[in-house]
Amino acid sequence: MIHYLKKHKTITLSIITSVIIFCFFAYQLERRNFYELIFSFSFLFGLFLYQFNKISSWKLLVFIAIAFRLIFLFAIPNLSQDFYRFIWDGRMLLNGLNPYLYLPQDFILGNYIIPNQANELVNGMQELNASHYSNYPPLNQLCFLIAALLFNNNILGSIIVMRVLLIVADIGILYIGKKLLISLNLNPKFIFFYLLNPFIIIELIGNLHFEGFMIFFLLWGIYLFQKGKWKIAALLIACSISIKLLPLLFLPLFFSRLKINELITFYSVIGGLTIIFFIPFLSEELIHNYSKSIGLWFGQFEFNGSFHNLIKYIGKQFDVINITKILGKTTPILVFVYVIYLSLKRKIENTITLISFMVLTLSFYLFTTATVHPWYVAMLLALSIFTKYRFPLVWSFSIMLSYSFYRDENFSNNYLLLFLEYAIVFGYMMYEFTTKKNPA
Repeated sequence: MIHYLKKHKTITLSIITSVIIFCFFAYQLERRNFYELIFSFSFLFGLFLYQFNKISSWKLLVFIAIAFRLIFLFAIPNLSQDFYRFIWDGRMLLNGLNPYLYLPQDFILGNYIIPNQANELVNGMQELNASHYSNYPPLNQLCFLIAALLFNNNILGSIIVMRVLLIVADIGILYIGKKLLISLNLNPKFIFFYLLNPFIIIELIGNLHFEGFMIFFLLWGIYLFQKGKWKIAALLIACSISIKLLPLLFLPLFFSRLKINELITFYSVIGGLTIIFFIPFLSEELIHNYSKSIGLWFGQFEFNGSFHNLIKYIGKQFDVINITKILGKTTPILVFVYVIYLSLKRKIENTITLISFMVLTLSFYLFTTATVHPWYVAMLLALSIFTKYRFPLVWSFSIMLSYSFYRDENFSNNYLLLFLEYAIVFGYMMYEFTTKKNPA
C-alpha cells in the first residue's frame, strides 16, 4: 500500500487534503457558517469522486474509508444536537427508567432522580427535543445503554463509544455489501459509493446518526433473502426496524417473492420479534407516547421538504386552513398506496428489482414528507448501490444545501437554495429515467 502511494503522488495528495478538510469538519466548523460548510463539503465530494475512480487498490480504499472515520473519534458533533438525547436515553435506562415514559424537561422541573449531567444534556438537546418523548426504537436504545454503561458521567466518553459502534456497523456494511454486490454480479467497488462518501462519514460517523446499523441489518437480511434463507432474513429485517422504523415501508414489496404460507411466516417473524424487542418497555402509556412522538414528525415538524413545501404554498394561496396537519395525515396514506401499487405493478422476480423498488418507495416517501434531514438520505444511497439508479448519489451532495437553514439565529429556509437542491436531484433523476429504459 505504501509503495502504491509513493507511485501515485496525486492520489496521495488527494488523501492528505481530504484528511485536512475532515479535521476541519470535525474540530473547527460551526453549523451556522454555511458557506464554509458547503465549500469544504464540495471540495471533499470532488476528492471522493476522484479517489473512487482513480484508486485501484482495494486495501487502500478500505484503509482510507476507516481512517477518515477515525478522524472524528474524539470530536463532539457540531452539525446536530441529537446525540445529547441519545446519551440521555441511555442514562435513563441505566437508572432503570423507561425513556418512552418521561420528558427530559420534566426531570429538570420536577423532583425526579435525574441522570448525570442532566442540565448539560437537556440544554444541549434544546427545548424541541426535551419537550417530546423518545421515538428511538429498542435496539437503538441498546446502543445508547452501552454508551451509558461505559461512560455514565462523561459526555465525550459516551460519544466515543457510540462512534466506535457506528464504525463497526460500517465495517459490517463493507463486508456484507461486497458479498451482496458479488452475488448480484455487480462491481464490488460500488460499496465505496457509500463508504468513501463524505456525506456518510460526516452525517453518520461525525454527527452520530444510527442509520448505519439500520442499513447493516437490512442489507444482511436482503443478502440472506437472496440466498433463500428468508426466515433468518426476517429476523435481521426486524432488527433493522428496531433501529429505525423506516424499513417498515418495504414490507409489502416481498408479496410476490414468497408463497402465501411463507409470507405469513415471514411477516409473523418480523412482527413478533419487533414486539419482543418492545416488551421490556411495555406499559399503558407506551403506545400513546410513542405514537404521539411519531405523529409529530408527520403533523408538526417541517424541514427541507420538497413537494410538501410546494403544496403548502399552493394551499396558502387558496386560504386552506391547517394545511400542514392535512398533509401530515395524507402523506402516510399516499406512501402506503404507492408501495402497494409498486408491489402489485409486476412480479418482483429478482433481488435487483426488489431493491430498485425499495429505492423508488423510499424516494417517494422522502419527496412527499415534511421533514428530510440530511441523514435520512443515507438509506437511499446505500440501497441505490445495488441498482442502476445514481440520483441518490447526486442527492447526497445537494442535500447539504439544506444546512442553509441554520445560517442565522432565525432558522429560516432559503427557498432559492432549497429549489436548487431538488432541481439538481430531480434533473438527474429524470435524466436516468429517460436514458435507462428499465432501471429496475
